[in-house]
Amino acid sequence: MEPTSSQVACFEAGIKFGSLYHQFAGTPVSPDSADSLARAMEEAIENQPHCESVTVAVREATLRSAIAEAGADYTELTGRFLDVSMTVDYEGVTVETSMAMDGDYPLMRVDSVSDAT
Repeated sequence: MEPTSSQVACFEAGIKFGSLYHQFAGTPVSPDSADSLARAMEEAIENQPHCESVTVAVREATLRSAIAEAGADYTELTGRFLDVSMTVDYEGVTVETSMAMDGDYPLMRVDSVSDAT
């Protein structure tokens, strides 16, 4: 049985989230570099096929708090500093996804799937 367009679109979204998270996790980040890092993440993932848009927002208050606790000028990027939304379009199927913290875990999820066909 061949996967449906909706299934492929959801798979594509998962691939993009995996790439976004694992490519950038561990990157040194500070309040001064947070915006440019967020833009780089968006642009990198938007290069991938079927990706319509990516929005990355850095939780600057959480970032500042982590840096203050560590006594350093920066920390390494983890999911706890990010809110992400992404739109994938595959053969008329649009998948809206997001990532936000669920307790201590960066939860990536499919928010909606709509089929224009």
